[in-house]
Amino acid sequence: MKIVVTGARGLLGWHAAARLHARNCDARFRGDAEPFELVCLDRDAFGDDANLAAAISGADAVLNFAGINRGTDDDVEAGNPAIATRLVEGCKAAGAAPHIVYANSVHCSRDNSYGRSKAGAARILRDFAGSKFTDLVLPHIFGECARPDYNNVTATLIDRIARGETPEINPNGAVELLHAGEAADLAIAAALEGGPDLLEPQGRKLKVSELYDTLLGFHASYTGNVFPDLLDPFDLALFNSYRTGLYPQHYPRMLKLNSDARGTLFEAAKGGNASQSFLSTTAPGIRRGDHFHTSLVERFLVVRGEAVIRIRKVLTDEVETFTVSGREPAAIDMPPLHTHHIENTGKGELLTYFWAHRMFEPLNPDTFADPVLGAD
Repeated sequence: MKIVVTGARGLLGWHAAARLHARNCDARFRGDAEPFELVCLDRDAFGDDANLAAAISGADAVLNFAGINRGTDDDVEAGNPAIATRLVEGCKAAGAAPHIVYANSVHCSRDNSYGRSKAGAARILRDFAGSKFTDLVLPHIFGECARPDYNNVTATLIDRIARGETPEINPNGAVELLHAGEAADLAIAAALEGGPDLLEPQGRKLKVSELYDTLLGFHASYTGNVFPDLLDPFDLALFNSYRTGLYPQHYPRMLKLNSDARGTLFEAAKGGNASQSFLSTTAPGIRRGDHFHTSLVERFLVVRGEAVIRIRKVLTDEVETFTVSGREPAAIDMPPLHTHHIENTGKGELLTYFWAHRMFEPLNPDTFADPVLGAD
């Protein structure tokens, strides 16, 4: 099944593409054929006639996350209908009739430039696709790798907290939050199932001040090396967004050593619910990992030996490398949707402590094989 993702570098587009990529990784690991031909279109590719025609040709579905929400009122009002028109023209030129899932906004019912723009784009796409159109009307989206100061209050608050700044908050401000991964899963399901024609998922409603207090609580716990209660899926998604906002500038997380004549002691991980810990040994020159997770909170901690930990944001070539040693214990917590591995670079055996926020579930391992070095 050929699926095109527009706006693939944006928050929703990347989350959707990463989840489709995860299914391909899972199939490849099992020796099965990959279920999806995934085509990711960024702004430049979408604006190129030849690239757009090649991308849409033979497409079964288009997840249309490309959009405009910043600029002058005139630019915003004209921008989203223009993107929709270009997509329709591209489909016609390629002779394609894909199922189109459109990332709309709850603001589409408002009589302002943005609301009219989103509603107008939806009409253009519905008129073209007819029954092969899904209008995905979304509330405020948050998630890992969201951009601060870009119409994302959650990412902006995380950024301010990480900087040690106190933001000004409207005491009457409120948001309805939906995780980008949940929205992406809904879009993918609509593409696979061919509908429905309208989806209006509900998010978590809370005041901006409540959101800020929750994030501050995460920060106080996490900087004290304590993982918060993560049983609520919303809290897990919000915590993952918070800690990914700290990456990579605030990594590795150095641990406090308590030393005396007997030796040293340090706390590896505290908190969490039904968490799981284990130790592994790795021979010199060997790597462990080369996989990613969508929501699992996972900690790597070298206890003895020398190693490098490499982390790559999936579907990109952005690799961060951390040198770690058992002499100076430092925790590396893996961001979701970032493939990672640890390599023994020493001459002796490497001893590593691993911690996960939940017990391993064979039917839901949330682990997708993907090499760090050499992105697909």
